[in-house]
Parts: sequence; structure tokens; C-alpha cells
Amino acid sequence: MVVDSLLRAFVNDWWLLKRIARYFAAIGLSPDSVSILSLFSAVFAGFLFYLSGTKGIQHSAFNLILLLAGVFVCVNGFLDALDGILAREMGNASKRGDFLDHVIDRYADMFIICGIIFGGYVSCEIGIIAVIGLLFSSYMGTQAQAVGLKRMYGGLLGRADRLLIVIVAVLLTMAYPYPLPAAGLFSYSFLGWAMFIFALLCNATALQRFFYAWRKL
Repeated sequence: MVVDSLLRAFVNDWWLLKRIARYFAAIGLSPDSVSILSLFSAVFAGFLFYLSGTKGIQHSAFNLILLLAGVFVCVNGFLDALDGILAREMGNASKRGDFLDHVIDRYADMFIICGIIFGGYVSCEIGIIAVIGLLFSSYMGTQAQAVGLKRMYGGLLGRADRLLIVIVAVLLTMAYPYPLPAAGLFSYSFLGWAMFIFALLCNATALQRFFYAWRKL
């Protein structure tokens, strides 16, 4: 989506991130360490999403747990943006670091999305389709580069789009934690509908990137 490309352009030129990157460089924190910290934040987010789906939990505790999950999603996105800027600031950007970053991003995506699925916010069937779409949309982007094209970030739903949708869904679920509609085959909370959107648009993004690369080849 447009959001993904705009966020990437904004983040790369954001003075605050550059200042933080320079500070991390000054204290000797490596880009790989920042990437690993982003993974831990995704693990915490996924666990908290799972915990928030525990039956019998009080509404106040539910909101607090869900809020913390959303905060860790934000931290994951922030650190994911920071590691690349830090690598450029330190002058040690490398293929090895880029490889690690993409592997960690995929694991981070899985921890977050599986936390929501295992938390009971959506059916396993929809959840599996969402996971397949997410993995294949990312795979198509890197596979295009593997066959000689530029790496593909475009399409209906990029990583920044997905994180933004999750964060908005968290806030909406905190405000209204009940299923919409109240009953029926497709009756999910806002977080569940976020996974439904992933199931549709991530797979559409994978196909979009496939056909774009196919034409280029």
C-alpha cells in the first residue's frame, strides 16, 4: 500500500531516528543486536496477544495486556527501522546483516500473528491462510531479487501496512472487545478481522508480486 512506501521514505529521513542511531553507534550497539531486540519485542507481543485471549480475564486486565501487546508491536516496528539506519551510520551495512534482518522480520511476523491466532481472535482456518499469505508475499519480494530483479516491497500490503493494521485493531478491540457481528460464521473482534484482511490481501500481494516479476523476466 501507499502507507508502506511513505513510511519507508519518512523513516529513512527522520532526524530523530538518525540521532538515536548515532547514539547507539557511539555506545557500540551493533545493528545485529538491534535486530535481535526487535525479535524479542515481537515475542513479547505475541505472548501478550495469546495471554489476552485467556477466558475469564477481567476487562481492565484485558485492556492492559492488549495495550502492552500493541506497545511491543510498535517497538518491533521502531527497532526494525532503526537497525538499517544504524548500519548505514556505522558504515557496516552488509549482505549478512541484511539477511539476518529479513530472517528476523519473518520470525517476528509469525510470533505476532500466531499470538493473535492462538489467542482465539480468529479461526485456525483463516489464521493459516493469513500465515501462508504473509510468508509468500515476503518470499516473492526476496525471490524476485534472487533471480536478478530488484527486491520488491510494493503491493497491496507491505510490512509497515501490516503493523499499522495490527496497532489500529488493538486500539479498536480495546474500545469494543466484542465480535462483529454478534453471531454467525464470520463473527470476529477487530483483531480477528485484521487477520481476515491479512488472509485476503497478503495472498493478493503475493500474486501481485509474482505476476509483476513474471512480466519483468
